[in-house]
Amino acid sequence: MDAYGDFAEVYDIFMDETPYGEWADFAAAVLQKAGIGDGLVLDLGCGTGTLTQLLAAAGYDMIGVDNSDRMLNVAMQKRDCSGADILYLQQDMRSFELYGTVRAVVSFCDSLNYLLKEQELLQTFRLVCNYLDPGGFFLFDFNTVYKYETVIGEATIAENREDCSFIWENYYDPKTGYNEYDLTVFVREGRELFRRFTETHVQRGYTLPVMRRLAEEAGLSFVRALDADTHGEVTKKSERIYVIACKQAGREDGQRL
Repeated sequence: MDAYGDFAEVYDIFMDETPYGEWADFAAAVLQKAGIGDGLVLDLGCGTGTLTQLLAAAGYDMIGVDNSDRMLNVAMQKRDCSGADILYLQQDMRSFELYGTVRAVVSFCDSLNYLLKEQELLQTFRLVCNYLDPGGFFLFDFNTVYKYETVIGEATIAENREDCSFIWENYYDPKTGYNEYDLTVFVREGRELFRRFTETHVQRGYTLPVMRRLAEEAGLSFVRALDADTHGEVTKKSERIYVIACKQAGREDGQRL
């Protein structure tokens, strides 16, 4: 959970093809269908605030929570440039605190995969349930065991840009389900000078049954799960899964979707 130090400076450069717009559209469509077209929404694990900004532009009063001060610094610079009214809080998602309840919580870009123990997920889900309004919704994604085990496990990815480049080496441990990836980044600081730094990130893959069980144990009601790539049914080869859960005020809340 201590990742995203120097990498925060170049994070948006390397993540420029991340489907933030798709995530924002998906979240807004689900929330609007549920009758949540405005009000307070928490972006949990908000990173540099790109999704937070998009949901603010869609009419939501946004709060962004992240554990990395460096990522939040970038997020606040974006906020200052856009003029958006967003509250950012540096907090661990396992112990976050809000001033009151919110109408929805979103958490995308595999933020929850950084929680390596089921107990940490359960603790986070309980906090989400605690801070949701009755009838509020929790939308999140996660990378699956299949993705780490079969798709990116043991892979090495390299990318070169004009002013920076990176090498991303994956190491998957089938016993723990942990995927460690070591990042080596080179950032230009002069005509012929590059600064080199390294970071290690560790994530864990989860299955849908585990996520559903933990969400329900935390007091949330499971509504639906979708394959993030196809928006269809989840399969054994789904790499990223969307989950829709809610804190029901009545039986009709989840049935609207």
